[in-house]
Amino acid sequence: MSVSYDKLWKLLIDKKMSRTDLKEAAGISFNVLAKMGKSEFISMESLYKICLALNCNIGDIMEFTEK
Repeated sequence: MSVSYDKLWKLLIDKKMSRTDLKEAAGISFNVLAKMGKSEFISMESLYKICLALNCNIGDIMEFTEK
């Protein structure tokens, strides 16, 4: 099982935000963004910060996929 953040990238496009904008709004590090770019797992704390910044739920930004 792997993770996909494709929903997040689409949401950022809809909100006309860059990844740097997200980093600043959510207070997350570039390392977190790099991990997400490689479809790696990140902490629940980081996911929570992203959801707060984008005013969405976790299912709106990620999903689990079969490899």
